[in-house]
Amino acid sequence: MVTLATKELGIAYGEHDIVRGLNMDVPEGKVTTIIGPNGCGKSTILKTMARILKPKTGVVYLDGKAIHQQSTKEMAKKMAILPQTPEAPSGLTVAELVSYGRFPHQNGFGRLDKEDRRVIDWAIDVTGMTSFCDRPIEALSGGQRQRVWIAMALAQETDLLLLDEPTTYLDLAHQLEVLQLLEKLNKDEKRTIVMVIHDLNHAARFAHHMVALNSGTIIKEGAPKEVMTSGVLKDVFNIDAEIVQDPRTGKPVCITYDLFGAGGRERMEERQLVTALG
Repeated sequence: MVTLATKELGIAYGEHDIVRGLNMDVPEGKVTTIIGPNGCGKSTILKTMARILKPKTGVVYLDGKAIHQQSTKEMAKKMAILPQTPEAPSGLTVAELVSYGRFPHQNGFGRLDKEDRRVIDWAIDVTGMTSFCDRPIEALSGGQRQRVWIAMALAQETDLLLLDEPTTYLDLAHQLEVLQLLEKLNKDEKRTIVMVIHDLNHAARFAHHMVALNSGTIIKEGAPKEVMTSGVLKDVFNIDAEIVQDPRTGKPVCITYDLFGAGGRERMEERQLVTALG
């Protein structure tokens, strides 16, 4: 297992500070989801954790060592990242793309050995893409493409997976398909998974640990029932949300919401009055 944490992390684009003094510990062997409004720094934090972006201040630690003190190849053996909209060269097949995940483990001329091929076959099989091995990536559906990219990340054999909006542009069925796959990988393979997700209900349903951000600051983190509350969602999104328990999963679900200032505050005050009167 690997440990991932940030210490007083500050991130900026030019002179514009995005994140200030972020301290976050990622629970080992769990699924963590990061939620927050557009522009709050979710993807920026994920990219900085993966060493794609360099922090302005502070440190990201992987297994107790600063990530910038570790080689790229060493990092790639411990951590894999799936960006929001990955693109593959035209004509590349499923098997060829997945094989790229073996790069950190190769020596010399980069030829695939028996162990490489075993891992590639396993990654393709566990993501349900065996029958598509020789098919070009562009001939696949959106959900199938996401599965292939996840397979490539799995072929790296890392204990840690970072995913930026893995369900972007997918329909409801394909969103569920991808998230259930990641849930299975966490359960069966004990992978630590960190995901940025916009859909609040998906974020709560598939997470052990949630982090709610606004303006680059953690507003609340903890179990889904601690983060998916009306009060937290008000502070993070400025919405008046109705939260109930999902009868199937036991996780909190947002069933409806309004913006504060558009009737939401009045409805909340009405509910508080009814509660107070019994």
